Amino acid sequence: MSKDKWDSRFSEEGYVYGTTENEFIREMSKEILAQSNVGCFAEGEGRNAVYLASLGHHVTMYDQSTAGIEKAQKLAEQHHVSIKTAAMDLTKEKVDSSQYDAAIMVFGHMPKPDQQFFIENIIQSVKTGGQIMFEVYSENQINYKSGGPPTVEHLYNPSDILSWIKPYKCIHFYYGEATRYEGSRHTGLGHVVQVVIQK
Repeated sequence: MSKDKWDSRFSEEGYVYGTTENEFIREMSKEILAQSNVGCFAEGEGRNAVYLASLGHHVTMYDQSTAGIEKAQKLAEQHHVSIKTAAMDLTKEKVDSSQYDAAIMVFGHMPKPDQQFFIENIIQSVKTGGQIMFEVYSENQINYKSGGPPTVEHLYNPSDILSWIKPYKCIHFYYGEATRYEGSRHTGLGHVVQVVIQK
């Protein structure tokens, strides 16, 4: 979706995807070393960024929506933590390389022609030895009707992801069902791809 559409969605009352961190990120966050510099990409209204900041990490979140970033800052204030923010189109603008100890991304869905650039943008932002973890809906999600984009064009093919992460050490790869209740947009059993790699 365009920046204007995301701004419109994130201007709705409440938090569209809730205020609780993604379950996969919660499970995997123990792998991130204490007080790491962490980049959170396509982070929307900031729920995962705020969670990681609450664990003591130094967090920078990226999203193209200024409305989402404003809500993320409010959420951080409510939780008495601090996060840095950056408004960027991650499918067109490159993030500075080798600056983070770890990076995360949750349900950052882009058109297929932009997906590889987006994923590689996240990976290259991390220092050698750092970890990248993300969860996205697979193309099979189109059959579940429990959230995510309404077209296959914005969903992920696991074979594509495997080809993009091939140069790196794969710590975790999962392709299959997962139940997510995250706000009003992710509601129930879905079909995901999960990745943890070490650069």
